[in-house]
Amino acid sequence: MNTQSFKTFNAKPDEVERDWYVVDATNQIVGRLASQIARVLRGKHKPTFTPHVDTGDHVIVVNADKARFTGKKEQQKEYHEHSGYPGGDHAHSPEEMREDKPTHIIEEAVAGMLPTGPLGRDTFKKLKVYSGPDHPHEAQQPEPLDTA
Repeated sequence: MNTQSFKTFNAKPDEVERDWYVVDATNQIVGRLASQIARVLRGKHKPTFTPHVDTGDHVIVVNADKARFTGKKEQQKEYHEHSGYPGGDHAHSPEEMREDKPTHIIEEAVAGMLPTGPLGRDTFKKLKVYSGPDHPHEAQQPEPLDTA
């Protein structure tokens, strides 16, 4: 009988090294893009991934207003919000969301793919979404993320 002992690696929050990635959402499908972004935010692309520790990297999304849907989702999908008052439920189509809050489409898609609770909230804070081609994070020297 072999008595080798293998230790499972567990990352510690202060030992995690975070990289910065930039993604151009022009002509990308929202759901597929969001799943790849969520994977990087969680840190599942790293060999040091630990489920209960935030081991992910920062992701910057530019041109979020140019992301697209497949099929009839552009007309049929609805985003719901509630004011907190009786009868305060409002539904918006993706067309309306692009005019009012173009970054919200990507943010909501990614947030739905992250865990709920404190870990998911901390992970979501590393996502930066901008509707235009410019972002204020050049000092972090982000690398392009391959989403193809």
